[in-house]
Amino acid sequence: MEISKYFKSIIEQDRCAVVICNLENEIIYMNPTAIARYQKWGGAALIGKSLLDCHNPNSSKMIKKVVLWFAKSKENNIVYTSYNEKENKDVYMVALRDEDGTLIGYYEKHEYRNAETAKLYDFDI
Repeated sequence: MEISKYFKSIIEQDRCAVVICNLENEIIYMNPTAIARYQKWGGAALIGKSLLDCHNPNSSKMIKKVVLWFAKSKENNIVYTSYNEKENKDVYMVALRDEDGTLIGYYEKHEYRNAETAKLYDFDI
């Protein structure tokens, strides 16, 4: 069974921005939410560019340090990087590993702290 299409669909439906980078810090994927979120900085045109160019020197330095930490151990897989008070969200860097546990890249994950406001099962058939 081709499971990758299911994973792609999960990421594409996520309401949080997801930006995936390879070990050269190149942006290789942005979900639709990320493309919309970063539109004023180029949106989809950021794919293929260095994530480090999108950050200030101190943030770029920290990104490099996190990637080194990910590479140090297969157990090092997620780190909390910031809290955005204005949007009430936490931001993490998460290691991406192949089936052998080898580090192949990383992604940035946003998690909002806001309680859901939609009604339960609010849809029509």
